[in-house]
Amino acid sequence: MFNTTDVPKSSRIPKLVEALYANMPVIESARAKLLTESYKATEGEPMVTRRAEAFAHILRNIPIIIRDNELIVGSSTIAPRGCQTFPEFSFQWLEDELDTVETRSADPFYIAEETKQELREVHKYWKGKTSSELATSYMDPEAIKAIEHNIFTPGNYFYNGVGHVTVKYGEVLAIGYKGIIDKAQAELDKCQVGDANYVTKSHFLNAVILSCQAAIEYAERYAELASQMAAECTDPVRKQELLQISENCSRVPANGATSFYEACQSFWFVQQLIQIESSGHSISPGRFDQYMYPYYKEDIDKGVITREFAQELIDCIWVKMNDLNKCRDEESAKGFAGYSLFQNLIVGGQNKYGEDVTNDLSFMCIEASKQVFLPQPSLSIRVWNGSPHELLMKAADLTRTGIGLPAYYNDEVIIPALQNRGLTLEDAREYNIIGCVEPQKSGKTNGWHDAAFFNMCRPLELVFANGMDKGVQVGIQTGDVTKMNTFNEFYDAYKKQMEYCISLMVNADNAIDVAHAERCPLPFLASMVDDCLTRGLTAEQGGAVYNFTGPQGFGIANMADSLYAIRKLVYEDKKVSMETYKEALAWNYDKGLDEKSVADMSEMILKGMQDAGMTVNEDTAKAVLQTVMRLKPSDEQIQKFTELHDMIDEVPKFGNAIDDVDYFARDVAYTYTRPLQKYHNPRGGQFHAGLYPVSANVPLGGQTGATPDGRYAHTPVADGVSPSAGKDVNGPTAAATSVSRLDHFIVSNGTLFNQKFHPSALAGREGLEKFVALIRTYFDQKGMHMQFNVVDRATLIDAQKHPEKYAHLVVRVAGYSALFTTLSRSLQDDIIRRTEQGF
Repeated sequence: MFNTTDVPKSSRIPKLVEALYANMPVIESARAKLLTESYKATEGEPMVTRRAEAFAHILRNIPIIIRDNELIVGSSTIAPRGCQTFPEFSFQWLEDELDTVETRSADPFYIAEETKQELREVHKYWKGKTSSELATSYMDPEAIKAIEHNIFTPGNYFYNGVGHVTVKYGEVLAIGYKGIIDKAQAELDKCQVGDANYVTKSHFLNAVILSCQAAIEYAERYAELASQMAAECTDPVRKQELLQISENCSRVPANGATSFYEACQSFWFVQQLIQIESSGHSISPGRFDQYMYPYYKEDIDKGVITREFAQELIDCIWVKMNDLNKCRDEESAKGFAGYSLFQNLIVGGQNKYGEDVTNDLSFMCIEASKQVFLPQPSLSIRVWNGSPHELLMKAADLTRTGIGLPAYYNDEVIIPALQNRGLTLEDAREYNIIGCVEPQKSGKTNGWHDAAFFNMCRPLELVFANGMDKGVQVGIQTGDVTKMNTFNEFYDAYKKQMEYCISLMVNADNAIDVAHAERCPLPFLASMVDDCLTRGLTAEQGGAVYNFTGPQGFGIANMADSLYAIRKLVYEDKKVSMETYKEALAWNYDKGLDEKSVADMSEMILKGMQDAGMTVNEDTAKAVLQTVMRLKPSDEQIQKFTELHDMIDEVPKFGNAIDDVDYFARDVAYTYTRPLQKYHNPRGGQFHAGLYPVSANVPLGGQTGATPDGRYAHTPVADGVSPSAGKDVNGPTAAATSVSRLDHFIVSNGTLFNQKFHPSALAGREGLEKFVALIRTYFDQKGMHMQFNVVDRATLIDAQKHPEKYAHLVVRVAGYSALFTTLSRSLQDDIIRRTEQGF
């Protein structure tokens, strides 16, 4: 085994990182052009065959590069952190934003004029052929209306490919793609021409074989390139590195890995190529420390590798994970700001027998995140009663660096939650985390996590407006709130609006699900997911063992505090009338109409005029806008609204370990989690809830009016299951106690609990011990997940003012970490607003 002992590891990683972030990310057109060439040549063939042919054409012809200092190779673009495009899923948003994508506030990309022209030409072919367009045609008109009115957004799979999956990395490492081809061929040999599913299964299996062969050929291209570069290299150390890279790529991923270095290279090809086939993100490596460990241990035991070189290889993989990128539409970019791909890698936890399997690689993965200090991978750690204390201390030491890693997950909740969804005990014990916070069993699951963002605040707005929004009947009619005599009557109206809106979200998700199965089956991905080969189906068609759809609700703290305040102030204490409350919300309390409210009201008035048959032109629109802009509450109203807002501030809030509030919040969460689980998807699986927003609580809060908890219109809503920013005033343990009282067992698609600490709280060994004790206590109370920012408010504010001084400041955003200076201003502000805790 080649060992770079003569090259100090401290010199390589900083150079790789510096090269990675030297320039703005670039959009490239190679994949889109090659894809379109292939589709034009295969019209009339079965779709799964066309997908495989296109994948092979791309891998045989896409430009490849080996960058300086790399030990692990394979890049989807020539430019570092560049991205390809995927017009088969959607393209119109990119067409519309080609001239603005470089200057937008969230996740800008450079795009050359030549590339713009190439993509515009490519896009002509895809009009009417995308999965997004087909999905829209399948949706119920009422579901489309709900999307247009921001009740929920199914943007992830609507515009992009299917992701949120962990494949059988271990199988590829063990037998290579030649072994998988053999398995597919064996299934094909069993097929009889008269079988009912022969026509579909035979084409599918041939598509799998073609896709796996294309992956082998792609690696061979790198082997040849490395060999050519070695022949021309005058640096003897780099020459030897290139020769080893060439040897590795000639062996894997075609064959099973015979060393830890080969296993690392094979792993990377799997990770990269899944994301060339489809634009779905959250392709999560899962339990890296488990499937990689046998190769590491054997090499260490034989003395053919040093621990230092093994660590360097892991560090190189960590850098490569930050090289992958994707471009989203402008609105989605605001919700996922930070160029994140949510590649969740988890360490620790149990095996299928219930034994702790922490090993040396578990510690080395944590060390890699500390040394590389980049947002990807999104490192996580499994915690249970058998977790070694020193593993948690090692993890806590990483947390106090401020990187926002790792996130902590509770085996004692997640395992039974997955069993409740039909997983065997053995499979549930071997769960990993996908994307942000979503649990699943690797290699057996198509979980459709992040299937939609459901804004729990919007149905409450519909209650106050009797189902109307901007003059349109969006929800159902639940009556005049001012005539509801009891809180239960009001609460029932909210539940009815919730259930109706949830049904529309399910309709939209299922429409998108069907569209992917028809237009974008993924045979390469299917080669690494059980039981696709035996069933003869891609994962999108229902080939996986476990099939779920997991849309997430957010705004739980706002809804709990809002409904509790109404119950307290209107119905119990009778301090304010519902008329006043309704009026205050319409006027945004004492703030009056803001810019968005003015625009919304103007739009509503103009629509009413059009519906009434009145002539509406540009002059009419200007006159309406000017009239609405002059509207403002009277001094008497302002006084009344100010008094109401002050009363709301005095009402107890979720996040302070107050029994009555916390258990009411639990019941409010059920208004989303319970109705959802009765629905099923086209793959035969169940819908199950998540309670997390990624970072969409900021832009989607911008589309939400004032709420009865005192939150002003168009400001962020609460993130995940965390208390509303600044409302948890009784310390971190009280906040954790409140959150633990939600029913995490029913939220099997994941919950997200953010906390922020001042760095002094984690100082020294004592600070780490207290921090670990907090996690243990929360998990003993049956919380599911915790993640942390350890950074002081002053640093974040200074980073806003002087971003050039904080180029490497990484923070926890939601279910992921990102460079703080790459985030939008509104998202930065949201992180700054979070309560800063201390012990």
